[in-house]
Amino acid sequence: MSCGRPVLVLGAGGWGTALSMVLEQAGHDVRLWGHDARNVLELMKTRENTKYLPGVRLPEAIRVGPDLKALAEGAGVVLSVVPTQFLRSVLASCREHLPPRALYVACSKGFERGTLDLPSRILASAMPAMRTAVLSGPSHAEEVARGLPAAVVAGSSEPGLAQEAQRLLQGPRFRVYTSSDPVGVEVAGAVKNVIALAAGISDGLGFGDNSRAALLTRGLREMTRLGTALGARPETFAGLAGMGDLIATCTSRHSRNHAVGLRIAAGETLDAVLGSMSKVAEGVDTSRALPTLASRLGVSMPITQEVHAVLFQSKPPREAVEALMARETRDEAG
Repeated sequence: MSCGRPVLVLGAGGWGTALSMVLEQAGHDVRLWGHDARNVLELMKTRENTKYLPGVRLPEAIRVGPDLKALAEGAGVVLSVVPTQFLRSVLASCREHLPPRALYVACSKGFERGTLDLPSRILASAMPAMRTAVLSGPSHAEEVARGLPAAVVAGSSEPGLAQEAQRLLQGPRFRVYTSSDPVGVEVAGAVKNVIALAAGISDGLGFGDNSRAALLTRGLREMTRLGTALGARPETFAGLAGMGDLIATCTSRHSRNHAVGLRIAAGETLDAVLGSMSKVAEGVDTSRALPTLASRLGVSMPITQEVHAVLFQSKPPREAVEALMARETRDEAG
């Protein structure tokens, strides 16, 4: 039975819109806010997010608007779906209107450039009194919004908070598992986007299924090495946030990061690709940040390093593949 809780969703992109629909179907009082006033007003008028989630009608029960103060009133839960690179500035501009002690569920993915912070860390620095959980897993907005079955994981270092997020979002076609390893859940969600860029480049070069399978498997190894160096548990990366989301993001037609990789392999410049996109491919900024973090931690991430070289150092994609294949031989566990 629904508890009808007031829930604020920060971020009216595709994923924020889809999560709003999941919450509404669970019977909650859902308020959806976005920083782009023009897009929000259009969404209010047409009940369709034509920019980020076309073809899906938003239920009338979901309150949408640009007035954050009004939407946040009484909200005990906030889902943060603002892209990672914009989250800190959005919080700085609207913090006074947000409930300071609410449960905040971090739903965006990536490491922030410069600070190398994960989304939950950015939230905690802006709202020190809040309670925090994270949400990740294979869940393309285009499918979730249409009611196709999906399973994700809610993580928190406080088990009760993960369970609270689980109860909030669980539905007949949206299954939520819990985890006590929020670092692992967030690291997995960030790194899989970089591997998806690599998979898109590989597919764009015509390298086939064997190459993609190798990239996913070795990419999972990189993800696990980085995560455990940051204190995560290895088994988290074999779950929905790790292997599950990696498979979805590296193989789906809905994957923005995979699509960017395809276009890079076809010879387009990164600036041209990003300039033509209305949606954010979070793997691009994450691949800019990860080599610094990996170096700081002494973690080997060769696929990530080659993606960085292709995107930001003008390395030809085929040369990047040759460099990976020519690496010193080693045991698979290394």
